[in-house]
Amino acid sequence: MGVKYVFCVSATVLLLGLTACEGIKLDRAETGGYLDEERKKAGKLFGDINLLDFGGGDKDNANSGIGVNGHLWRASLDTLSFLPLSSADPFGGVIITDWYAPPESPGERFKVTVYILGQELRSDAVRVSIFRQKRGDRAEWLDANTGSNTSTSLENAILTRAREMRISRSDG
Repeated sequence: MGVKYVFCVSATVLLLGLTACEGIKLDRAETGGYLDEERKKAGKLFGDINLLDFGGGDKDNANSGIGVNGHLWRASLDTLSFLPLSSADPFGGVIITDWYAPPESPGERFKVTVYILGQELRSDAVRVSIFRQKRGDRAEWLDANTGSNTSTSLENAILTRAREMRISRSDG
C-alpha cells in the first residue's frame, strides 16, 4: 500500500470527521469565557515572532522568526526546489534533500545538504555538501566522488538568488 494512498485515506477520514462536527452548537455560557481571558493574558508562545513569516517586516537582514538569514534560507529552498525535500530546519539552518535520480542518468543519484551558518548575507554563510552514488554491478548503490566545484557552483547559485531576492525586496 503506497504512502500516498494511506495519506489520502487518512485525510479523507479526518475531513469527514471534522465536517460531522459542523452541526454541533456550543453556547458561550458553556465555555465560561475563562479560557479566552487566560489566553489573552498569557501572550504568545514565541513572543512577537511569526513562524510563517521567514524574514518578513521591514528588516533588511531578514532574520525575523528564524536563526539564519531569511534571504539565504528562501534562496536555498528555491534553488533546490527540483529535488525532493527530506527535512528543513529554519532555526538551525539545515536543509536536507532526499535522493534524486535524474531521468537522463538513471544509474546515479544525488543528495544535497545545505548549511546556512549565519544571519548575514555573506559568501561564508552558506555551505553545500553533495553526495553522489552510482549503481554497481549487483544493483547496489556505491558512493562516488563529486567535483569540489560542484558544491561551490551550487553555493554561488544560492548566493546569487539570495542577492536577487534582497534587491527585489528593497526595490518594492
